[in-house]
Amino acid sequence: MSATVLKQLGQAWPLPSSPRPIVVIGAGGIVNDAHLPAYTKAKFDVTGIFDVDRPRAQATAEKFGISIVFDSLDQAVNRRGVAFDIAVPPEHTHSVLEQLPEQSIVLMQKPMGKDLADARRIRQTCRDRRLTAAVNFQLRFSPMMQVIRNAMALGLLGTIVDVEVRLNLRTPWELFPFLKKLDRVEIQVHSVHYLDLIRSFLGEPTGVYAQTVQHPGFTELKSTRSSIILNYGNLIRCCLSINHNYEFGPEHEAATVSIQGTDGAALAMLGLLLNYPEGKPETVAFATKTMPWTNVPLTGKWFPDAFVGTMSNLQRFAAGQDEYLISHYEDAYQTMALVEACYTSSQLGGTPLPR
Repeated sequence: MSATVLKQLGQAWPLPSSPRPIVVIGAGGIVNDAHLPAYTKAKFDVTGIFDVDRPRAQATAEKFGISIVFDSLDQAVNRRGVAFDIAVPPEHTHSVLEQLPEQSIVLMQKPMGKDLADARRIRQTCRDRRLTAAVNFQLRFSPMMQVIRNAMALGLLGTIVDVEVRLNLRTPWELFPFLKKLDRVEIQVHSVHYLDLIRSFLGEPTGVYAQTVQHPGFTELKSTRSSIILNYGNLIRCCLSINHNYEFGPEHEAATVSIQGTDGAALAMLGLLLNYPEGKPETVAFATKTMPWTNVPLTGKWFPDAFVGTMSNLQRFAAGQDEYLISHYEDAYQTMALVEACYTSSQLGGTPLPR
């Protein structure tokens, strides 16, 4: 593997040739920080927006030049020939889906509901209403992960033997007040990204060991730190070490995804999470037994570029331009099953010491 080969690896999902207009349902932080900046960058037509907080929807519409602010959800879903972008708190996703016209094209913000039972309801509704539906697990589509995925597909890393996600930083949870009422926070809302990413790299694990905990200085949320080990047999080590409550300055903060194979290794720095939401530079680097660590110049970032990718794949799939819907609701359900297994493991509390 040469530096020249690395720089030629694709970083962006191709755009649809004839994109449908988009109706956005929800005008919260993630819509303003990622969805709409992404659609603006891709020159997608956002034809209207709805939020239960109409002044918030109006402010968002003015900020992004959206011409229609719907007065009700009924008005918003009564559109034809559009793609729906649902970005509401997870406990409300199912009720919105139930009101969409049959055979709608829809992108749901992650996670896929508030728990696995909710995910089952969402899955069944998508099946019954014959929705072309995906879940916005957009880390898969970030430029850095696209580079790593393409390198893996070409066999440049060899057989994968080690995957590790490490976060040691302060996340400004106060930007997301709706999380305070959730029984499940860290894994369900945040580490679900990494679990989904790892599934896309390695497939389904056979089991999981996990613990997710509160921080004594931040008890408004049910959990903000997690340790997770995924079982992929005795030849792959796969673990997540997640701490969102590091309070001791930026010098030793970390936000990395490390992948090692028999022939090479990749290391991505999730700069977005360092000083979120402003973020720091994102990087991805590779090394092999014969090549020193080499950085690959990135042409985009996780936010907003990955959100272009999820909507592009959905629309291209609906138009017959893409063979696969990468984050299809059936696949996303498996990520939710993995999340459920993590919470079950955490509740079981590990193996007691022998006496």
